[in-house]
This record gives sequence, structure tokens and C-alpha cells, in this order.
Amino acid sequence: MRPQVDIIVVTFNSSHLVGDLLDSIPGALGEIDANVVVVDNGSSDNTVKVLRERGDCHVVESANVGYAGGINRGVKEGSGADSILVLNPDTRLHEGAVLPLLEALRIPGTGIVAPRVVSDTGKLEFSLRREPTLLRALGLTRTKLPALSEYVQEPEAYREPHVVDWALGAALMMSRECFDAADGWDESFFLYSEETDLSLRARDLGLATRYEPRSVVMHIGGGSGRSSKTHAMQAVNRVRLYRRRHGVAASWCYYWLVIASELTWAARGHSRSGFAAASLLRPSLRPAELRCARRLLPS
Repeated sequence: MRPQVDIIVVTFNSSHLVGDLLDSIPGALGEIDANVVVVDNGSSDNTVKVLRERGDCHVVESANVGYAGGINRGVKEGSGADSILVLNPDTRLHEGAVLPLLEALRIPGTGIVAPRVVSDTGKLEFSLRREPTLLRALGLTRTKLPALSEYVQEPEAYREPHVVDWALGAALMMSRECFDAADGWDESFFLYSEETDLSLRARDLGLATRYEPRSVVMHIGGGSGRSSKTHAMQAVNRVRLYRRRHGVAASWCYYWLVIASELTWAARGHSRSGFAAASLLRPSLRPAELRCARRLLPS
């Protein structure tokens, strides 16, 4: 019989992290049958060696095709299960975490389910997000006003199950129906905004993203590393995502608002934001993986 869940993990120089994640999976599954696929995106450390010594996962060695590309490759190499659980290597599943996700996924009209995410100290992480808008591009997240913040920062919003716009991509379960209808994750983003795009496209197809707090996942964070390049990728992809869903005039407004926000952060001493603004203003500076160096307004 086919497993109930295909678990897909994408690694990149994750030798110090992925073992603890894999150790947490059996307790999270309980009696649920699962197939674990780990796609290594061209690690230069001993991640592949660590994985092959374990024997509890199918290892796929790949060039660095990005997070979405790694997920799609993992799903292709999986068992064809009706449910797909995507995990970052810097996550750890709590005991019994998988069953509530499966139960929520069975609710009619649901395509994606996000768990409750906590830090390595057990503190709630604000992992739920709102759809990008012009006002939310202003960089005023610290106001905590819903109209101005993509981050859902109200603790009461994390107590009960409900439908959300999108959620942090470190741990997401999706149905095979949703994956197929959306034609997988969009690999053009390479890194960042791919989970936003997926949830919004799923919603376009009539499949909601649902939050399920009974399932708990610990997220260490920073497992993929942060740099000026990755921050620029994040900023450029925000604009690309918005452009793909809105008209030209609104997209130009969003573009300049993101630049203004990054410049404001740069003025406070955040050098990565300075490079992100420069990358938006000079397409030749954009990460080559994004393949969007031809136009000022990236798409």
C-alpha cells in the first residue's frame, strides 16, 4: 500500500541540523505510514554522507535548484502519497504532530495546512502572514496594525484553527490535489516568496491554507544562512510576486515602496538592506539564480 504521507526535506549544508529533524519524525508520525525523501541541493559539507549513513530516508543528490526546485524534485521521487509534508532541515516535529495536519487537510476546500511554530526555547513564532499589499510594503510591521503588517502578531490568532492568507514555508502540509492543480512550487523564485505564491495560487484555485495549532513544530531558524545576497533575493522576489498578481501601475508603486523601506533600514545601519535596494535599482546586481536582470521592474 502507498504511504499516507510523503515527507520532503531540502538540505543545503545542513549536516549539523538534519539528523535531529529525522530523529523527530517517528514520534511525530505515530502509527502513520510515511516515506521520507531528502533532496540535497549541492551541499559542500558532509550532509550527504550523514544522510546516507542513516538508512531512514531516500537521498536525492541535486545541483542547487533552489527551495522550490528541491521540493518539486522530492515530490517526483516520492511514493505518490495523497499528502505531502514539506520541512526545512532546521525544524523539529513535536510528538504526534502529523495527525492533526492530516485531519485538517481533510476539511473540504483545504489545500495547505500550517502547524503552530515555536522557537527552540518554546516561544510562539509569528508564522502566519497576510497577503502583500501596498500599505504592507511600507515596512511598518512594528506598528502591529493588520493593514500595515504582513505578519500576524496577535497571540489570540494562534489559539484556534482558521483559514489564513499564507504561512511560513518551513513546515507545510499540502494535498496531492493541491500540488498537482498548482503544478507544483514555482521554481523561478529560487528562494523566498515561493510559499506565498503557492498559497495565493492555491486560493485562486479554491483551495485554502488552514492553520492547525494542535500540530507543533519547533523552528531553529537561520538554517540556510543569511547574507546580503539572500536578503536581496528576498526583496526582489517580493516585488516579483506582487507584479505577477497586480497591474503595472500598482506594481511600480509597490516597487518604489519596497526600495524606500530597504533604504530606511539601510540608514539604520542594516548593510544588507542597502544591497537589496541597490539590487532593485540596478538589475545587473540581482542574484543570477533569479534570472530577472533585464527589466527594472522584476517579474
